Amino acid sequence: MNVMLEALSTIFLKGVKLRHAAYRRGWLKTRRLNRPVISVGNLSVGGTGKTLLVILLAKILLATGHRPCILTRGYGRRGGKRSIVLDPGAGLIFDPREVGDEPAALARALPNVPIVVSPDRFRAGIIAEQQFQASMHLLDDGFQHLALYRDLDVVLLDTTQPVSELALLPAGRWREPFSALQRAHWVILTRTELGDAPGLQAQVQALNPRARIFRCATQFAGLVEARSGLEEPLENLLPRKVAAFCGIGNPAAFFADLRKWGFRVAAERVYPDHHVYTHHALDNLSMLARGAGAEALLTTEKDLMNLPPGWDVPMPLFACCIRPEIEEKMEFERALLSDVEAARRAT
Repeated sequence: MNVMLEALSTIFLKGVKLRHAAYRRGWLKTRRLNRPVISVGNLSVGGTGKTLLVILLAKILLATGHRPCILTRGYGRRGGKRSIVLDPGAGLIFDPREVGDEPAALARALPNVPIVVSPDRFRAGIIAEQQFQASMHLLDDGFQHLALYRDLDVVLLDTTQPVSELALLPAGRWREPFSALQRAHWVILTRTELGDAPGLQAQVQALNPRARIFRCATQFAGLVEARSGLEEPLENLLPRKVAAFCGIGNPAAFFADLRKWGFRVAAERVYPDHHVYTHHALDNLSMLARGAGAEALLTTEKDLMNLPPGWDVPMPLFACCIRPEIEEKMEFERALLSDVEAARRAT
């Protein structure tokens, strides 16, 4: 590790500890909403499958009669300090440049769930309770948002990223040390199809024996043709070479999953997380694909949200749809509803 980055990471850790101490001692205030709050977060800067889990939780809650609302910051959007309300409604499409790519993706996946985008999640929650009569809140990327009280802290850990190899910002991608998991109520191990789930689970149990631990794999759920939005049969693409690209938190896991699912990946291109693509970038991707003998481009649904208006490429472009698969699904749902009911009684 670069000596300068290591020194900066040490300073960053001291800042994290000071901030936590300020909340513990009441120098900084934690506010509480009128309805229960479930936080879904992680220790790293993205890349654990958090958005997919928020969608899964929202669908479970909707199916059981709850009225969830999602509170999210909307990373990378224009005018990031103002609050935006994404009203529920089938067929509504929001500009990811205005609301953030994750809120736009959440709104598309959850047309019946209101979403409030704001850096002040307490204010967002009040809006949700008053405007939509939300019976509970899903706090997206909330583990470090200590300004808001949560009844259930769910933390995701990617099994493809060994704890021993991860460093704090700016040297690495972690926002808090592994010991921060002592605050978690639930820990969900993700990408278990690729990593060492038993080894990581043992480390979590040793640190926080009170936490519920669940395992979650990333499952292939279909292909979408980018221009039409129509589903594409998998067998149409598997025989052809593809050039894959993405701007997500853990691109290596995406490429590994593609090969595991049978895709013939001839070339890869990685962009920063939440990358907003330009026409020039798409031209370069087309050149990369042609040079590798690929017949199509393949990316993630999240990356489709960040393509430029009026985009065009001279070859087919597809998005790979994925979904989280909890190993013990029934137990997971029972535990969620039980903890939600306990939180509702305590609120």
